[in-house]
Amino acid sequence: MAIALQTLETLEFPKVRLQLARYTAFSASRELALNLTPSVDPFEVRRRLRLTDEARRLLDAMPDVSIGGARDVRPAVGLARRGGVCDPAALLEIAATLASARRLRATLRKLDAASFPLLHETAVDLPLLPEVEDAVARAIGEDGQVLDSASPKLARLRSEVRTAFNRLQEKLHNLIMTHGDALQEPIITVRNGRYVVPVKATHRRAIRGLVHDQSASGATLYIEPLTIVELNNAWRELQLAEQAEVERILAELSALVGDHADAITAGVEALATLDLAFAMARYAVAMRCVMPEIVDPPLPPDEPLLLLTAARHPLLDPQKVVPIDMRLGGRFRLLLITGPNTGGKTVALKTTGLLVLMAQAGMHIPASQPSRLPVFAQIFADIGDEQSIEQSLSTFSSHMTNIIRILRALEDVPDAAPAETSASGSTQAMPPDTQRLGRMPALVLLDELGAGTDPVEGAALARAIIERLLELGVLGVATTHYAELKAFAYATPGVENASVEFDVETLAPTYKLTIGLPGRSNALAIAARLGLAPDLVERARATMAREDVQVEDLLAGIHRERDAAAAELQRAMEVRADAEKYRDRLAAELRAFEERRDEAWQAAREAIEAELRQVRNEVRRLRDESRSVAVSRRWLEEAEQRLQEARASLPAVPPGKPAGHPAPAAEQVVRPLQPGDVVRVRSVGLTGEILSIDEEDQTAEVQVGGFRMQADLAELTREKRAAGNGGGQPARPAYESRGTSLPAPRDVSLELDMRGWRAADVGERLDRYLNDAYLAGLPWVRIIHGKGTGALRQAVRDTLKDHKLVASFSSASATEGGEGVTIVRLQER
Repeated sequence: MAIALQTLETLEFPKVRLQLARYTAFSASRELALNLTPSVDPFEVRRRLRLTDEARRLLDAMPDVSIGGARDVRPAVGLARRGGVCDPAALLEIAATLASARRLRATLRKLDAASFPLLHETAVDLPLLPEVEDAVARAIGEDGQVLDSASPKLARLRSEVRTAFNRLQEKLHNLIMTHGDALQEPIITVRNGRYVVPVKATHRRAIRGLVHDQSASGATLYIEPLTIVELNNAWRELQLAEQAEVERILAELSALVGDHADAITAGVEALATLDLAFAMARYAVAMRCVMPEIVDPPLPPDEPLLLLTAARHPLLDPQKVVPIDMRLGGRFRLLLITGPNTGGKTVALKTTGLLVLMAQAGMHIPASQPSRLPVFAQIFADIGDEQSIEQSLSTFSSHMTNIIRILRALEDVPDAAPAETSASGSTQAMPPDTQRLGRMPALVLLDELGAGTDPVEGAALARAIIERLLELGVLGVATTHYAELKAFAYATPGVENASVEFDVETLAPTYKLTIGLPGRSNALAIAARLGLAPDLVERARATMAREDVQVEDLLAGIHRERDAAAAELQRAMEVRADAEKYRDRLAAELRAFEERRDEAWQAAREAIEAELRQVRNEVRRLRDESRSVAVSRRWLEEAEQRLQEARASLPAVPPGKPAGHPAPAAEQVVRPLQPGDVVRVRSVGLTGEILSIDEEDQTAEVQVGGFRMQADLAELTREKRAAGNGGGQPARPAYESRGTSLPAPRDVSLELDMRGWRAADVGERLDRYLNDAYLAGLPWVRIIHGKGTGALRQAVRDTLKDHKLVASFSSASATEGGEGVTIVRLQER
């Protein structure tokens, strides 16, 4: 089923097709544009719209995309298919078309298939025939002449033709030089394809030869001398051989084209389809169109099935056309537009129908979003200029003939929607309007319904027609002048009033369509505005029926209230615009503040992280020192145990001999700690000498035995020096025996960091450190050599393996360095 041709003509769809054709690039796509027809298949309509949308998005991203130098070569290809010979120009066009198809195919195949599926799919039909392109390029030049390189034989023949021609010309020039007196002019000319010389008629016997022509006066004879006849024959024979070879080459190329005729024809059709899509895209951009949404009925009760927002007639001046909002379906299916003549009723009618036709043809429509519509199985239009038809009966007859045809066509359409099945499984008949609409509704557009006859009968007939259209369940728009139909539309479910406005002050229509309000006649107001006497206007008003006057006054009041509401709405929109402007400014200030806050927060975070890294390093250092202190404490405990064992082995002290020196009296004056003081570190229970004090950190560096440690001043308690110790040496530790004197331990670290050493330096330096550690009485030490390549570690362990002071050695635990650290236990002293 297709849309009737009469409907396309009535709604001026051919003019839109002509506009579209101006955007096509070659004759094949222009032919498609001029023959474009709306589809009634929802799947095909959606496909066409999506193809136009893809082409539009592609042109937005790549404005230079086109079909290039493609031509409609289908006639030439058809000739080649039938065994005919194509001329060089046709073959060049075929090659150029194949090259354009190849380039466009490469461009489209690079697109994302998910974003451009239809363009990607259509590109598959574009042929790839490089053998045809190359064959034509080798044989035919850009000027359309067959090249010498087309075949070896042609090159040889053309060389012979040039040689024969040169011989012929040389012979003729010699003849002119020797018989100049007998010639009318010393020139060479051509007659019947052969070279001749102009001989005076009086000297015809001076040059023997064949006469091919003579001048009008008979004074000149054009003679082919016998001496050049053979040369002329040879030259001509070579020309014919050359022409035969050229024809053979063209026939061979044509046969090659004929072998690929189907692919080339399909490629031209694919190029035409793509170019039509590009043309629709360019047309849509030029007309500021949008892609409408295609919906399937039924929709929710309050949702219009057809919705056009700010719709514009595509054939009117874009700078002057007034957009309209149109909706059908939902609360009402038929819209009745009333208002004065030239007010825009017919334009609203045509705009609705024409945009539906454009959408179903795959074109985007000149409107704004949201815009949606269903796919109409049938579209009928009865639109005519009442003033252009003769009068009365002829006008009425024309309208009624069309309406009768429309009603018969609608009544012959079977229901498209099946009966509904209830939850219990029983079949229930759907409402008549739903049955009639089904999934493929019909659209009816009627202009000046009931016009051209008696107003009373015309209004009654119009009402009956509207009721019948309601029963058939179609969507429709009708225009009328009858006031009776305004009340009918108001009181009838499924029918809605609409009006086009008229400015009484300027006596000009505004072309604005308002749905929900019937139009006013404005006849009395216009007459008064034009200068009709007020008493005549009042007399006319008095003769009107009371109900009609009340209706007109009521409509006038409604329009005034609507205008006031529109003014209030405009003011509210202006206030809203101001509020949005301030909101945007405050939002910008808020964003700036948040950016500054984020920057400050980021700077503070970086500072905190830097301080945290510093603290972590300090904690790591203190942890390492505390580990060293713990190791030293264990060594001191072992040393104390050895001292106790040594004390037990000494003989008893003789009676009456003091066991030691008496301690001096306690200091009476408390003074601050200072370097040189002997102190006890309470946290570790050891005694040592203060080496330095950091007043800011309230810490002190204390020499305890053979190692140094950092301790808080609060942890230190001053100890008395031993008597006779005037050298500033610290008092002996409490665990030291009074009768045994041990040498002061060396200042040796428990760790030796060898990272960065050379393996050759390990032996001597490590031996010296082990000797110092042994003499200092350290039970064990940590050698830090790192992991690296393992060369330094191997050198360390080779040295330890044979060292006399080493009892054993092993790798440290994973938490203390693993293979990067070696723990060495020294021999006991």
